[in-house]
Amino acid sequence: MLDEVIRELGPKQGEVVCDCTLGGAGHSVELAKLVAPDGLSIGIDQDDMALEAAAARFEREVPQAERKLLKGNFEALDELLVQAEVPGVDCFLFDLGVSSPQLDIPERGFSYHEDAPLDMRMNPGEHTLTAAEVINQYSEADLTRILRVYGDERNAARIARLVVRAREKAPIETTLQLVEIVKAAIPAAQRRHGGHPARKAFQALRIEVNHELDALQQGLNAAIRWANPGGRICVISYHSLEDRIVKHVFTEMSRGCTCPPDFPVCVCGNVPIVEVRTRKPMTASDEEVRLNPRARSALMRVAVKLDTASA
Repeated sequence: MLDEVIRELGPKQGEVVCDCTLGGAGHSVELAKLVAPDGLSIGIDQDDMALEAAAARFEREVPQAERKLLKGNFEALDELLVQAEVPGVDCFLFDLGVSSPQLDIPERGFSYHEDAPLDMRMNPGEHTLTAAEVINQYSEADLTRILRVYGDERNAARIARLVVRAREKAPIETTLQLVEIVKAAIPAAQRRHGGHPARKAFQALRIEVNHELDALQQGLNAAIRWANPGGRICVISYHSLEDRIVKHVFTEMSRGCTCPPDFPVCVCGNVPIVEVRTRKPMTASDEEVRLNPRARSALMRVAVKLDTASA
């Protein structure tokens, strides 16, 4: 959703932009072109391969842009922006979920199309919990909860039961081992619809391994704190759990006085911190979905930081 991101963030020459999910740097490079040469582009990613590829792409496509590429997860956004030595940020972008390069590297264990170790760690250097450990060590009840809550998987209990039975014979160590178990747990009629049968299970495991929902809540709150007055915050999510968190944070931060209408003066002291631009999430165009099927589930929300000092 590059066109929509550029339009909603509206980066201007000399501004500070922060891509909290650098990935392949596609968004970052285009944003950098609009704020360079006097602006600053900050890119954050916990994946060394992504950072290396992004640095090369910046050098190749926007060598004139001032940039700071930082290793970390946006759940530590406060510390990362202190490290970047900026007083505030004008444009924040969160493009959530697993990046295409990670999906396309089989050995990372994110894909249900290729056989690989069950890993799914976005930052193997710091995250110690792997998808294999979740599958082989969590109780049947916990597996059911993860699959149902994080994957919206209606066959969660049956999948968890078959996983436990399978691991009693031998550990489940690879992606395709898990795919076969999931397929066996889902009725044939359901497997014919709704995409790959293991998609939701893999999503749920990835969220559990990387603590994605907790990180999102922390990162969004930090972005709102660091945004300059008039600063724009754009979030692209890929499933309802993420979108629900984004909507909740934006709604809470846009709420003003909550005193009863008959109170003569405000006693709660609440003032809106942001203005929400998207009451309903924006979605990818038909053309973009045709070119990039992964964009089909994209949901984009935007908020603008208010100048509370002058309120």
